[in-house]
Amino acid sequence: MMKVTVAICTYNRAHDAVEAIRSAIQQNYASSDYEIILIDNNSKDNTREVVLQTILQHENHSIRYVLEEKQGLSVARNRAIHEARGEYILFLDDDAFACRDWIHQIVSVFEMNENIGCVGGKIDPIWEVPEPMWIPPENRSLFTILDFADEVTEMKSPYIPFGANVAFRLSVFDQLAPFREDLGRVGNNLLSSEESELIARIRTKFKVYYTPYGAVQHKVAKERTTKNWFLRRIYWQGVSDAIRDQDRGVVRTAKHGIKLAQGITTSLIYIYNADRFTRQLAKVCYRNGMIVGSLRQNSKG
Repeated sequence: MMKVTVAICTYNRAHDAVEAIRSAIQQNYASSDYEIILIDNNSKDNTREVVLQTILQHENHSIRYVLEEKQGLSVARNRAIHEARGEYILFLDDDAFACRDWIHQIVSVFEMNENIGCVGGKIDPIWEVPEPMWIPPENRSLFTILDFADEVTEMKSPYIPFGANVAFRLSVFDQLAPFREDLGRVGNNLLSSEESELIARIRTKFKVYYTPYGAVQHKVAKERTTKNWFLRRIYWQGVSDAIRDQDRGVVRTAKHGIKLAQGITTSLIYIYNADRFTRQLAKVCYRNGMIVGSLRQNSKG
């Protein structure tokens, strides 16, 4: 059995996907011990052509192109899990690139203990434009930034690794279902929470660890540094969390309806204080998303 599968899922990011592949190729790890899978989630650009060209340029590495026509990030990740031949599967976002010691550092954590089912690594941002000063510190994680600890350590609830740099012992999926496909991004929507839902289930049987040494750098595009994108992202986080926690139903809907009204009132109070206004508006968007997500689930019931 091959030791490692590096999985990169992509949609309409041909140039970024090739950069991610190249970072996976340039690892301080024996090329015979790992493979790279590129899951093309039905891209409409020239992803197929440039990836196949990259594969031809690196015939000494095991690189596979796989087309997944059903849209959805969770669908693409599950296809990667199905296709994987490695003992461990390491996910790398298509707009990220890994440090040269990435594979070695992630694998070394798994080898500490057979009960470690998931390992997450540090994620450093690469801002296309300077980081906006208005971003609330408590919301920086929405930009896929993770700096959890300075040493290898167990990552206990409520903390989770992020999908831009997360790895699983493949045998975990012999006991647990993979990513929920009703969660996670589809096309241009910002649905999420597929990672936190899966990690919660993994923690019932396995340990989750973090390493600062298996780091990746993740691009933050200019269009993601606007307040409009930020508020959309936090709204969809609310929708996602409500769908994930669907068993709480009507009670949660009512509770967040009350908090939404309180948040709107507080936002008006802070309208002349930009930082506080942004914080309150973010809370309003999140509560609104929670209500919409809860109502969506209730209507299905």
